Amino acid sequence: MAASAPVYAQVIKDTPPAVAQEAPASVAEKAPVAEERFAVRGQATFVVQGTPGFASPYQGGNSLTPNQAKETFDATLYAGVRPWRGGEAWINPEVDQGFGLSNTLGVAGFPSAEAYKVGKRAPYVRLQRLFFRQTIGLGGGSEAVAGSFNQLAGARDLNRAVLTIGKFGVGDVFDTNSYAHDARVDFLNWSMVDAGSFDYAADAWGYSTGVAAEWYRGPWTVRVGAFNLSKVPNGETLESGFGQFQLDGEIEHRYTINGNPGAIRVTVFRNRGRFSRFDDAVTLARATGQPVDPALTRERRSRAGISVNVEQAMSKAVGVFARAGLADGSIEPYDFTDIDRTAQLGAAIKGISWGRASDTIGIAEVVNGIAGAHRRYLNAGGLGVLVGDGRLPNPGAELITEAYYSFVASKIVSISADYQFIANPGYNRDRGPAHVLAFRLHGAF
Repeated sequence: MAASAPVYAQVIKDTPPAVAQEAPASVAEKAPVAEERFAVRGQATFVVQGTPGFASPYQGGNSLTPNQAKETFDATLYAGVRPWRGGEAWINPEVDQGFGLSNTLGVAGFPSAEAYKVGKRAPYVRLQRLFFRQTIGLGGGSEAVAGSFNQLAGARDLNRAVLTIGKFGVGDVFDTNSYAHDARVDFLNWSMVDAGSFDYAADAWGYSTGVAAEWYRGPWTVRVGAFNLSKVPNGETLESGFGQFQLDGEIEHRYTINGNPGAIRVTVFRNRGRFSRFDDAVTLARATGQPVDPALTRERRSRAGISVNVEQAMSKAVGVFARAGLADGSIEPYDFTDIDRTAQLGAAIKGISWGRASDTIGIAEVVNGIAGAHRRYLNAGGLGVLVGDGRLPNPGAELITEAYYSFVASKIVSISADYQFIANPGYNRDRGPAHVLAFRLHGAF
């Protein structure tokens, strides 16, 4: 779901940015002047990730288990055509295979955003994106646009309106960040590449159907969107008629400090559908003597949240970023993960000083937390989207540190080593800490 250091400056906000960042240097840095009428590009990513032994005195249905290793693989085709001026149609069929650690369970800030919630041993094909984007020029000068994944080369007005409709990722448009938003080439952890509290609409693979509108004026951008939630929490099937839906809004301001670019984004969401209050599920279970089951207490209600996302280049070699978010912790999260509040801080360092200008070192830390009602639910044996150890007598915040080195072997291939330290996985002081090691191979054309 989610970017290669050589193309940070080429991120196109009205293109799925998580995809635009994936473009190889040979595509993005040369920025063709001629307008592309069509394009075919592709990527493939392999990740193997493992964790050795750690304290695990008891286990529940969604526990992270020690002494395991898993692998994932995906290959994506990006085919696009320009039917008329300003219009682009894109299709992204993808081959997926593999499993996340513990079948992508056990940590709210899960250590691999390349691991979907649906794992299979044999490769299978999914149509992950199928969308149309129309850009309407509003003057203010023009700029060249480099050809990239889900972006045809050409030119566009600095001031513009953009409409995207179809199947794509909410994170393709909202909560983007030049340094932490693409698990294929930068940080792997779910709560690093997106604000963990941003419960964005998605199926089990991270995509939704809907519409997004963007308005660019000088250094400001306003974005709004409406997307289908899945039919059941963390489900494989999306609603088709906005019976359960999400509304998103974002304001972005771009600026420079000492000639170095930066941006700040404030993102809000509101989910509307059948959700359970945690305390209602616990109360019913105690009254009936049955296991906690939020499906029995789901009613039509809303859940909302807000996050702030900042990025700042400090020099040509160093960039820093931060995110913080808060969501309603009394109601169950729906499609992303079990995080009610989050804060992260990190940096990306290009290898200019050691003669490897395309290589990148990334380091970041994130703290994830849950509300009191959420803790009571997990302690009563409830299961969340990703976490649930059967009980939670000693709760604590998840504290995750991640560091990676991305070695750019050629214009189309990068190799990464990644390490994560996870304290209190699943908010459980009795479990862990877990050390997670990963190797990633990424290619793009």
